Amino acid sequence: MAVDTLDAKILRLLLEQPRTSVREYARVLGIARGTLQARLDRLERDGVITATGPRLSPAALGHPVLAFVHIEVTQGHLDTVATALADVPEIIEAFSITGGGDLMARVVARDAGHLEDVIQQLVQFPGVVRTRTEVVLRERVPYRVVPLVDAVGHAAAAQRGA
Repeated sequence: MAVDTLDAKILRLLLEQPRTSVREYARVLGIARGTLQARLDRLERDGVITATGPRLSPAALGHPVLAFVHIEVTQGHLDTVATALADVPEIIEAFSITGGGDLMARVVARDAGHLEDVIQQLVQFPGVVRTRTEVVLRERVPYRVVPLVDAVGHAAAAQRGA
């Protein structure tokens, strides 16, 4: 699904002003409310917009320690281990990866001891061979997609002008 320049403007507004009404977005963009709603519906249907809820801070919820845990899994157990990871509340994301492991989990914890407890829980799962943990010291670039949205919008404008 191609995102055009208007889609990019809509996405940027959604990211920068998430609590604004559809009517106000349409006014700011100078388009009809129905046009905007149709675009939003298409962007959701096509999987460009994947969520509309608030983004919460694990640190503010009492879990300031962030770590990335690489998990090596016995062949044939990837799905089983991934399912088990979903039952651990401190795991906020997990991905199948290439390289130095089979899975990588983003893990939050109250402190170093709690992180160790979570890792000890992981190594008990059938199929987990070993883990390697990297503790985050400081976030340098927070999660963001506005620069990507801008780049996609500029590319669409350049392609349209070509």
